[in-house]
Amino acid sequence: MKEFVLRGQTASGLTHTMNFSGHKGDYGFRLIDFKLWPSTDIGTKNGELSATLTAAKTYEDPSNPNFDNEGLIGTSLFIVNLYPEYGNHSKTLINDTFIVTQDLILAVVDTFAGAPMAVNWQCKFMPVKLSSTEAALTNYRQFSIFDE
Repeated sequence: MKEFVLRGQTASGLTHTMNFSGHKGDYGFRLIDFKLWPSTDIGTKNGELSATLTAAKTYEDPSNPNFDNEGLIGTSLFIVNLYPEYGNHSKTLINDTFIVTQDLILAVVDTFAGAPMAVNWQCKFMPVKLSSTEAALTNYRQFSIFDE
């Protein structure tokens, strides 16, 4: 199996479930890239987009992520500024050691004042072959995080 991409657009303040629980067998998935991009009025307004990817029962707030949350496996920030002296910024932190075997919750928000825009997002995953013992331990670990 090769790397694959999941992408979409989610309205600011909402969540999207990435379904991994239907994937059975001897594979898990590792998050290797997480990007955000504005959806409207590109180049004509400011924006502060943030997102989190969580392997827990509830999503992690993209505006105030808590890195103590064991289920938080990715957070991304994209700042668009009309004033060149301030520039545009994009930062992403991912836990690329976490093996995904169950559903993930993506939460997005445009925190800039005014009419918030929807957030375009893209996540790249790499399949990881697991032995039956590794699969059982990985499933148990993610289930215990999800069930907290």
